[in-house]
Amino acid sequence: MNTQRKRLEIDDAKSLGLAAVGKLGYQGDEATKIVHHLLDAALCGYEYAGLPKILDAAAHPQRGKARYPIRVVSQTALSIVIDGGNHIGMLALDLATRQAIELASGLGVAVLGLHNSWMTGRSAYFLEQVARAGFVGLLTVSTTGLVAPSAGIKPVLGTNPIAWCLPATPDPAIVDVSTSAIAWADLALHALRNEPIADGLAIDAQGLPTNDAQAARSGAILPFGGTKGYALSFAVQMLGLLASANMPEQAHQGGVFMFLMKPDLLVPAQALQSELDRLMLQVKDSGEPGGSNVRIPGERAFQERRTGLQRGWIEIDRSVYDRLLALR
Repeated sequence: MNTQRKRLEIDDAKSLGLAAVGKLGYQGDEATKIVHHLLDAALCGYEYAGLPKILDAAAHPQRGKARYPIRVVSQTALSIVIDGGNHIGMLALDLATRQAIELASGLGVAVLGLHNSWMTGRSAYFLEQVARAGFVGLLTVSTTGLVAPSAGIKPVLGTNPIAWCLPATPDPAIVDVSTSAIAWADLALHALRNEPIADGLAIDAQGLPTNDAQAARSGAILPFGGTKGYALSFAVQMLGLLASANMPEQAHQGGVFMFLMKPDLLVPAQALQSELDRLMLQVKDSGEPGGSNVRIPGERAFQERRTGLQRGWIEIDRSVYDRLLALR
């Protein structure tokens, strides 16, 4: 047995998470929603996006600033802009997603902007809600400077994930990617474990390539895929302005953009399902005979979740477990 790992039954992991986020000031239904998001990430195979993320939240500069109720700033028949009240994004975007779904249920289209929140978690978590409600969705999240542009050495862009979804059965089709070469939470977990990161992911404060996760946290992450990843990151940052461009200058910049539409505005729902099934089958059948199976983006997460729920437990680093217990 690996003594550096801690196995937790799901109920025990939930209790640990609730106690830890309670120390961040979240209680009751709010705490339950945050922990559900984190445990779902862990069950889907994204350990760094699970309970360790509470440690990132505890150290986040926005944590110590005043919060106020999440509120609608403006709304039309097709759009809604929400002020997140300086709440953690896993909570603010959860509420915003439900409001966007409700809005789109009317005319079949909704556009949402969310500002003044931080640390949204997995975009796929929210787009799964969108897809299971029967909508096509696009979600982008721009954040504060963590990523250097191509040929740059200063962190001016966020990790800036972009995600898409289409409704399907039994599981929706979801593509969720970060435009950075490594997620910030993944980098933080490497630093906590004192583990090196792979080549080409980050630079130090002097702009030099580094494999030291802690040095990378003081420097900048790089975009994935060179100039193409940088261009996508810049596009996400631009879309974030739709949520926050009219807000007063503040220490924390960034914005969430979400677009929803009913698929039958363009094609019959059954036709979309048939064509999506055909596309997935073509992709799955594209591998070499007898070789490893080709997977659809997002497929592994659904499989991991089913397996995790059946076995009834998750694992985390013991150092993470100890730090969560000691959280103040």
